[in-house]
Amino acid sequence: MEPLYRLESVGKRYGEKEVLAIPALEIREGSFHFLTGPNGSGKTTLLSILAFLLRPTSGALFYAGMRVEWEGKTLVALRRQVTLLHQSPYLFDGTVFHNVAYGLKVRGIDGAAGKERIDKALKMVGLEGFGDRRARALSGGEMQRVALARALVLAPRALLLDEPLANVDRESAEVIRGVIVGLPARGTTVIMATHDPGRAGGQGDERIRLEAGRICRVTSGCVEGERR
Repeated sequence: MEPLYRLESVGKRYGEKEVLAIPALEIREGSFHFLTGPNGSGKTTLLSILAFLLRPTSGALFYAGMRVEWEGKTLVALRRQVTLLHQSPYLFDGTVFHNVAYGLKVRGIDGAAGKERIDKALKMVGLEGFGDRRARALSGGEMQRVALARALVLAPRALLLDEPLANVDRESAEVIRGVIVGLPARGTTVIMATHDPGRAGGQGDERIRLEAGRICRVTSGCVEGERR
């Protein structure tokens, strides 16, 4: 089966500084990967490339068997299949419902169909009945759950998460963890950057470790990558 992502000699530089250098990596569809490594190791850069938000300086990225060309309508279509959830997500100055509905409206989905999807997403993250509350008046953990609901409502093919449990309370962490670990069973590919896979509940999942922009270890079913 063709992997969802395949990277071939993917590198990213800023001027003379090399921040990412990955000879080869495959990520199969419906898998759960932990992306680990110290601060500055390239985790966020890799997630941004996989979300089609940052173009590599060199190499090739393949998605669902097709080489990503990084231009035009094709790139817009790819971005609609993948959602990146940041550690400190930006929420609009409006209601929870308005925030979760934003992506659907961009895609032309509103009315009863949109409301049904929004209500379902809020229920998944334990915020049922929060639709009329002001998003920015919520606690940090609740705001992160709103951001997760905003991602889930789009039913992404791949969900990328950058330290989603880093600054949330225990209750919110448990809710977020419970939601994301169940997504691969629904066919969603999950790649989660974290300093603590154990806290994220990832027993037996596939792991990619970066150091200084290079893969130093890939475990449990991925293509092996060696530090150069």
